[in-house]
Amino acid sequence: MDYTVKPIGAKCAATEIELEPGSTCHSVLVDQDGEILRLDFSEDGWSGPPENSIAHWQCQVPQVDLNKPKPLDTDALMTCFEQLEEDANPGQDKFKYVLALLLLQKKRLRLEGSHFEDEVEYLELTGIHGEGPFRVLDQDLTDQEIAELQQSLNSELLR
Repeated sequence: MDYTVKPIGAKCAATEIELEPGSTCHSVLVDQDGEILRLDFSEDGWSGPPENSIAHWQCQVPQVDLNKPKPLDTDALMTCFEQLEEDANPGQDKFKYVLALLLLQKKRLRLEGSHFEDEVEYLELTGIHGEGPFRVLDQDLTDQEIAELQQSLNSELLR
């Protein structure tokens, strides 16, 4: 049987005080109504494992990684995509295509199909909240072009 254990919490389960990076933490798995939960305790909040604990261990609260990329806000990406759709600027078609692929990957857009017009393929997309329908010109980009456009997108969104 596989279990998924969430990462260390931000606060002590007993004192509700923030767990400081680098400090000692006592972690416990407890069975609460058939669900396995992780509780994390500071040194001050630790009085031993609770009765219903399955396992406990001691660890160190990790340092915050400031270089870790921030998760992309899919609603902000969707807003950007809709603006590109309204502007209908052919110079932005490759950017819009990569944004559509990203939103498909994030499951914010759904691929409904595709169709050809004059030997050019268009993707037919809808938003999961009823947006659309959208038609996006398939750019037939190389992996390198997609990577460069994604990098450009990241630069724009993380400013």
